Amino acid sequence: MHVRAFIAEMERLAPPDLAEDFDTEKIGLVVEGREEILRVCCALDATPFVVKQAVDASADMLVVHHTPLWTPLTAMRGRIAGLMRALLSADMNLYVMHTNFDRAKEGVNDALAELLSLTDITPMSPGCIGTCTLSPAEISKCLGGNIRLWGKIKKIRRLALVAGSGFDPAFIEEAKLLGADVFLSAEMKHSVARSSPLPCLEATHYALEAPAMQRLATRMGWQYIEDLPLLTIIP
Repeated sequence: MHVRAFIAEMERLAPPDLAEDFDTEKIGLVVEGREEILRVCCALDATPFVVKQAVDASADMLVVHHTPLWTPLTAMRGRIAGLMRALLSADMNLYVMHTNFDRAKEGVNDALAELLSLTDITPMSPGCIGTCTLSPAEISKCLGGNIRLWGKIKKIRRLALVAGSGFDPAFIEEAKLLGADVFLSAEMKHSVARSSPLPCLEATHYALEAPAMQRLATRMGWQYIEDLPLLTIIP
């Protein structure tokens, strides 16, 4: 497949106009490589480990959710220099689908809702709300553990979720108005937790977003590269 045809397919799955303004120039083909795409690898992040695995797999394209190029570059040193050296020397393309994939049908939030078996789903401005039959412990098991509970939960009936860093007071208030009784996301701030009108389940960013990239890789016949963050819970 020619790279232009590949890009067209990715833009069909996750239209660029769904992306947040802060993703301008940070999604799509961010590193240009060879024109013919035969082998594709997929991951959540373009870490040094992921890039090495993709190079070793002789991939022509690496598709990730998070760009490694968050800010404009005026110099290329250290980790970024190493990543770019590995990608460019392998003539490998790097394609990013970030907030456009969050909002896309069959995207990040839909994959998370499916993983947690939510039904009767109502969309929110980010994420969604659905009927949940799982307990907090069962949700934790689905997400690989490391869940924190802010507040008290008697029973989860309607679960709101925003994959990634979604603990915004406006989102939590929207979820409450739409009938949610628990809110699931990642990267809680102390001030938000103290003022939240709903009990909150805090997972890791990786646990909430990696399932969508895994599902995408399976659907497209790509190789998924797992690179879990090193996280240790100290009792």
